Amino acid sequence: MMNAGSDDHYAGGGGATDGAGIQGFSNYSITGSVMPASFWSDHYRGIFRANVLLTKLPAIPMNANLKARFTAECKALRANYYFNLVRMFKNVPLITEPLATSQYFTVLQAAPAAVYAQIQKDLKEAIPDLPILTTAAEKGRFSQGSARALLGKVYMYDPAGDKKALAAIEFAAVNGTPSGTSQYGYKLLDKYTDLWVIDNKFNTESIIEVSHTNASSTGWGNWQNDDAEGNVVNIMCGPRNYTKIGATAPELPSGWSFNVITQAFYDVIKTDPRFGATVLDLKALSDSKQISYIGGYQDTGYFLNKFVPRTADITTGTGEPVLNYRQNTYVMRLADTYLLEAEALGGTGARAQALLDAVRARVGLASTPVSLAAIKAERRLELAGEGHRFFDLVRWGDAATVLASRGFKAGKNEIFPIPFQELQNTLIKQNPNYPN
Repeated sequence: MMNAGSDDHYAGGGGATDGAGIQGFSNYSITGSVMPASFWSDHYRGIFRANVLLTKLPAIPMNANLKARFTAECKALRANYYFNLVRMFKNVPLITEPLATSQYFTVLQAAPAAVYAQIQKDLKEAIPDLPILTTAAEKGRFSQGSARALLGKVYMYDPAGDKKALAAIEFAAVNGTPSGTSQYGYKLLDKYTDLWVIDNKFNTESIIEVSHTNASSTGWGNWQNDDAEGNVVNIMCGPRNYTKIGATAPELPSGWSFNVITQAFYDVIKTDPRFGATVLDLKALSDSKQISYIGGYQDTGYFLNKFVPRTADITTGTGEPVLNYRQNTYVMRLADTYLLEAEALGGTGARAQALLDAVRARVGLASTPVSLAAIKAERRLELAGEGHRFFDLVRWGDAATVLASRGFKAGKNEIFPIPFQELQNTLIKQNPNYPN
């Protein structure tokens, strides 16, 4: 979804009506009627659960340290949910206690500054009671490092004054010496391509990572439920009606052709060392008769290789294969926080230079003078297809210019419309310039 609204991707898919929400975001015609409800409701479901547990934990007879950790994890998760919500919708209700059913219809939206203040409060309270390092059996749970990285990112987005200096402090603690191993065990992987090895889960570069499995038996009847733990992004990014012809062509299942890469971004990344990991150039393979496929909507021939499904990863379990890929997804990783710290430092100085150089050196690129422009360019290449680009453009104030040809309108499309059903019989108001 987030890729589709950037300048690097089209929505793609089977046609202009294939997924009204993702198509509407891609061409900026989206309304509350087609906005996928899950982007709002899933986060509030997590917030509800965190609120319930935070209310009940104090009275539970259990080990004090364990109780403190559970409390901290709830606050960190609640902060993460609210950060997603306030970035996507801006004007959201701030709920920190379980509500009675009768209260659901009278909840008001909070000022964004109040939401950001609560996010920061939750994270700062959580950090001391989270572990410095997590064990192998605990991967996927919040640690001090992941909470501090998230706090730093929240500071970068906070509308209540410039908090970049505070962000730089958090990122410096997370990042440590550029290219070295930080106090939280984070270190850039030696090879960029290793980030996309399916079995390389929770590696040293991973800070916040979403777990997926091919063993949850997800089917079409429960694919949007809590017990559905497979990754569906993979099948969405695969080419339609794919056939391997040449012996050296990749082994791929057919997919749904979403998130095709634009020609403009292809032209930007085609000479970068990260090209092969990022872009699967089926246009070239098709032209050389190595493969065949049927182009979907807005087809360019360029697919998002970071998430294209592989035949070897098709589940043999009881679930629907297309819904049960096991590739994890990064929410934050170390190269992201390196570049965020360099940006928080104003894109100047020896440390900002070292952070930028470390990201570039990992892929064999020479040093380039650090600047905000250089950092912006590096984020686009390093984090391509990982859902950051749209948020970056909005945060930098560049979206209205960069996305003008896609239909983006300043003062409106920086945020999503609130899903129509959330407005019904409630006091919640639609976001500015969107029809009710």
